[in-house]
Amino acid sequence: MQVMVRDNNVEQALRFLKKKLQREGVFREARLRERFEKPSEKRAREKAEGIRRVRKLARKRLERESGISVPKKARASGR
Repeated sequence: MQVMVRDNNVEQALRFLKKKLQREGVFREARLRERFEKPSEKRAREKAEGIRRVRKLARKRLERESGISVPKKARASGR
C-alpha cells in the first residue's frame, strides 16, 4: 500500500494512510489476531456480524425507498 507525500506534509499522508488501513480492516484484523479465538466464538461472531450487516442493508433500503430516516435512538432501542 502506498501513500504519496505532497509538499513534505507527512502528517496529512499519515492521516490518509490510517484512513486507508481502517477501510481495509487491517486494524480490526490485527486486534482479532492478538489472541486465539475458539472456533465456536468465531462462528458466533461471524453470525452476529452477518445479522448486523443484513439489518443495516434493510434499514438503508427502507430509508431509500420511503424517504423516511430512522432516528438513531429509535434504532438503538430496537435491540
